[in-house]
Amino acid sequence: MDIRLVMRTARSATFELDDGGIYKTAQQYRLLLEPKRQEERPEAEAVDAKTDTVITSLYGLKPDTEYQLSVQAPDGTCAGTYEFCTEEEFVTINVRELGAAGDGSSDDTGFIQAAVMACPPKSRVLIPKGIYKVTSIFLKSGIYLELAKGAKLVAETERNRFAKYPGMIESYDETAEYNLGTWEGNPLPMYAGILTGIGVTDVTIYGEGIVDGCANHQNWWHNEKVMVGAFRPRMLFLNRCERIRVQGLTMRNSPAWVIHPYFSNDLLFANLKVQNPQQSPNTDGLDPESCKNVEIVGLHFSLGDDCIAVKSGKIYMGRKYKTPSEHVHVYQCLMENGHGAVTVGSEIGAGVRNMVVEKCQFSHTDRGLRIKSRRGRGKDSVLDEIIFRDIEMDHVMTPFTANAFYFCDPDGHSAYVQSKEPHPVDESTPSMKHFVFENIHATNCHVAAIYFEGLPEQKIEKIEMRNCSISFAEDARAGEPIMAEGVGRCTKKGIHASNVKQLVLENVDIQGHTGEELELSGVEELERV
Repeated sequence: MDIRLVMRTARSATFELDDGGIYKTAQQYRLLLEPKRQEERPEAEAVDAKTDTVITSLYGLKPDTEYQLSVQAPDGTCAGTYEFCTEEEFVTINVRELGAAGDGSSDDTGFIQAAVMACPPKSRVLIPKGIYKVTSIFLKSGIYLELAKGAKLVAETERNRFAKYPGMIESYDETAEYNLGTWEGNPLPMYAGILTGIGVTDVTIYGEGIVDGCANHQNWWHNEKVMVGAFRPRMLFLNRCERIRVQGLTMRNSPAWVIHPYFSNDLLFANLKVQNPQQSPNTDGLDPESCKNVEIVGLHFSLGDDCIAVKSGKIYMGRKYKTPSEHVHVYQCLMENGHGAVTVGSEIGAGVRNMVVEKCQFSHTDRGLRIKSRRGRGKDSVLDEIIFRDIEMDHVMTPFTANAFYFCDPDGHSAYVQSKEPHPVDESTPSMKHFVFENIHATNCHVAAIYFEGLPEQKIEKIEMRNCSISFAEDARAGEPIMAEGVGRCTKKGIHASNVKQLVLENVDIQGHTGEELELSGVEELERV
């Protein structure tokens, strides 16, 4: 077994236990974590736990203490050891000591905010066991925020209790602008998130607690497409932040996207549970938008929209700031339900580059690996070096899709966007370059195995598929493989590829399809092994 320390705080540690499993370990292990110098740290107690997940967190540790982790197999043999030291911590500020009631009915926002503002660098704000009713909590640089086991933040749902962030604020000299609010890739008014960071650095949010947005179809999800006062808040919103770590929490019932990093860099999201009902609108799990160096590891998603959707602005923000999302690494995650397991787009005005998704499980999503764009996104919308590998899927309607005709928004149905005739390549034309799919196995599929649809005037440059197997469910349901006009419903379709310059199919096996296995149009070079 290979053991890797994913992250550590003064009070917790998260490990990757690599025994060859994907999300789940091959067997259950016992974890024994002991302080190395008990005589120097008599207050530090051993932690004894069991796990069957590759990404595992341990809590109840002491600051600045050396520990040794021993991983024991079911037969009692040692599968591996690891030594590390927890981070330092200056002081802890307990929100109860500042007046927070934690009774589920009192408004504890001010008390928790007071603790955050009073917390010095490299120190902890502790939210202990209890139910804390809040609106928005605003983060401050340099702090640790721990939501302990048994602690729950429950969000207010009255809109007038939330601050409204304008989309753009014009500068005094009218030559620059300050962007605060955003909605689906455009600078628009939005309510502040339940947890909000604006321009903060070096923040860690962690623990075994729960953040509940309390959204339902009577409050935030009612008439969800209509802006009422401002657009719906995210659960965690990070605007132009640096070096943020989020670990361990359960986030559920979000008013809109759950976690939304925006123009932020050097981010780590580890071992989170993201839960929304299957029928909940715009409740994407984690949407990095124009972000760089993003690590997403060990998350369990179950929700009503895309689990992960990587974005970079719809049109204006992409052209104005030209900030792609790049160097995104997703691994050892479980995606359940929802529209897409991992999505690129469609708000990608500045493109997405250098993204790797590996060692993940997808279950009961509409689509597995989903790439979507359309005319109008612009010449800066370049999708390149996007790699998917070592993935297991079950009951995914269509495992592989790339769609250059995605019809979101009213203008998505326009003749310009949906025309299958070549248009001039100009400032508004996006491009799809190099995609790789390898070592992927999908069982019990329904609609189509593979559906790639590029632009006739700007074809997808190269798609490589290696060691991929797809089989269909016996009682496969019909559906539309991609969201584009004229596609129609189908079931058990094999490979559809249109407007691709180079398509490489090496050891790609499709079982149970009906009709022709290969349906090609405008594919310039096909290499099949």
